Amino acid sequence: MSASKPLIGISTYLERTRFGFWDVEAAVLYRGYLDCVVQAGGNPVMLPPVGTWTAETIGFLDGLVIAGGADIDPATYGADPHPMTGEPRPDRDATEFALVEAALKLDLPVLGVCRGMQVLNVALGGTLHQHIEGHNEAPGVFGHTDITVLPGTQLHAILGDHTNVQCHHHQSLDRIADGLRVTAQAPDGTVEAVEMEGARFVVGVQSHPEQDIEDLRLFEALVGVARRKA
Repeated sequence: MSASKPLIGISTYLERTRFGFWDVEAAVLYRGYLDCVVQAGGNPVMLPPVGTWTAETIGFLDGLVIAGGADIDPATYGADPHPMTGEPRPDRDATEFALVEAALKLDLPVLGVCRGMQVLNVALGGTLHQHIEGHNEAPGVFGHTDITVLPGTQLHAILGDHTNVQCHHHQSLDRIADGLRVTAQAPDGTVEAVEMEGARFVVGVQSHPEQDIEDLRLFEALVGVARRKA
């Protein structure tokens, strides 16, 4: 590890993508994640949903971001699909569950973003509400929500009592997995953040901090802990 530039892995997804002369399937990621990691003092490493991801294969990393994206297959938490639930992406589900398991085994700092927070909850045995209203204005349009942060939490030390976040989701946490603690909520009671009790830094947020390059507090917190890799 470089003391000045921790390596932060970020999960990616496979999509049909056009660039140059090509129209092919590619591993892609919204650039905001990369820019936020760099501006926070880290070096980003893109992790595709192919290959084998274990504690041994990600041991070179200093931290991990599970990125936002498609709905998790409800079969992974023992539920039937809701009519509004998107098509399952088993490649990504399997990869990100494996990344979470490996990161926890290594005690790597983890930041779960939107879907990433849901992955963290499901990977540890929790469940999801498959459809809620009021947190997804329109496809590709981020809404704004004021959230209240619970005192005495890692998130409170980073964000304070209240903050305004950007959101774009139609699912949310239902039953909270053992070991996770709810640390923030929206005005309607939607769970906006969780963290793992006893971990150096395992934080999930339902919002999209990568959308605001001017507010790097969460990414700076992740990179700061990663710099002190155990």
